[in-house]
Amino acid sequence: MAPPAWDQLRRSQRAEGPATVLAIGTATPPNAVYQSDYPDYYFRITRSEHLTDLKEKFKRMCEKSMITKRHMHLTEEILEENPAMCAYSRPSLDARQDMVVAEVPKLGKEAAVRAIKEWGQPKSRITHLVFCTTSGVDMPGADYRLTRLLGLKPSVNRLMLYQQGCFAGGTVLRVAKDLAENNAGARVLVVCSEITAVTFRGPSETHLDSLVGQALFGDGAAAIIVGADPDPALERPLFELFSASQTILPDSEGAIDGHLREVGLTFHLMKDVPGIISKNIQKSLVEAFKPLNIHDWNSIFWIAHPGGPAILDQVEAKLGLKAEKLAATRRVLSEYGNMSSACVLFILDEMRRQSAERGQATTGEGLRWGVLFGFGPGLTVETVVLQSVPIVGAE
Repeated sequence: MAPPAWDQLRRSQRAEGPATVLAIGTATPPNAVYQSDYPDYYFRITRSEHLTDLKEKFKRMCEKSMITKRHMHLTEEILEENPAMCAYSRPSLDARQDMVVAEVPKLGKEAAVRAIKEWGQPKSRITHLVFCTTSGVDMPGADYRLTRLLGLKPSVNRLMLYQQGCFAGGTVLRVAKDLAENNAGARVLVVCSEITAVTFRGPSETHLDSLVGQALFGDGAAAIIVGADPDPALERPLFELFSASQTILPDSEGAIDGHLREVGLTFHLMKDVPGIISKNIQKSLVEAFKPLNIHDWNSIFWIAHPGGPAILDQVEAKLGLKAEKLAATRRVLSEYGNMSSACVLFILDEMRRQSAERGQATTGEGLRWGVLFGFGPGLTVETVVLQSVPIVGAE
């Protein structure tokens, strides 16, 4: 019997349909901090209460952040045991690394367990693992540690993404799409886990951009399972990944920088980030939705990384978006703060949950098409076009 042609073999290795989100799970540390109390706590724990003018500036930052609460692994007890982390510039990387190397995969495991439970299939069916974090670097990486924590197959195909920043929630979807569609039967577990222990530090009178991060960032992990050609008897699709792309915005070099130093991971904001994003977002939308002939940005559902309220406000104004378009994004920002790469996956979960509660026809607020935006260092933008699916039981 003649062997099959090579082109037939290659086609058989690929999925027939598009990559689809099959389950979502999220997790946060139990320790919650409330934004209204945080300035007093932050200046007390960092022994900076004598910087009264700076504290007033920080209070205004927190008040304008539109954040109600955040979750953090760092507790008062942990910080008291590690006073170097409370200074702005004392060497403390070893202590920070010891925390995040252990805690990032643990928090990722919590989210992954919830996603696997929702998926309802044995974890032995997971063929690929994509792990993303901006919190710490180690070998073997957090992907290896999570594989052991979950008891995944030793042969699972792993990919570790370090130091990508806030746009990476879109990056992992782009990577998962390629893996799922180019490997028939693949089931990709994607995990984003972020812990601010690597970036927490005391205030500086000369580096106010650091205070912005202290006012916005929180801890969280999100996990999704992505696969093509879902089994309708066993799996329930949530969103299809129609397209995914990445671009560097013009005139944005140095707008957001992060540097790993002896003092931990330092962030620097050097340009008008909200202005650069809002100025260029229309182009990304036009390019992404040109194949679908969609030009009305209020006709699609929105999942945008909440880098901060100013970004959301300026994007909303630039595109003439109705207030409800960014409601899911603003709610996640309010309840959790900016969780870097994990944020857009929290918003994806929030959108499908609210859609089901409201009895809407699809997971995307009753709409068919939607966009997911990741913004981060570079300035880099990830644009993912999503197609929502009908909600089981919805009329």
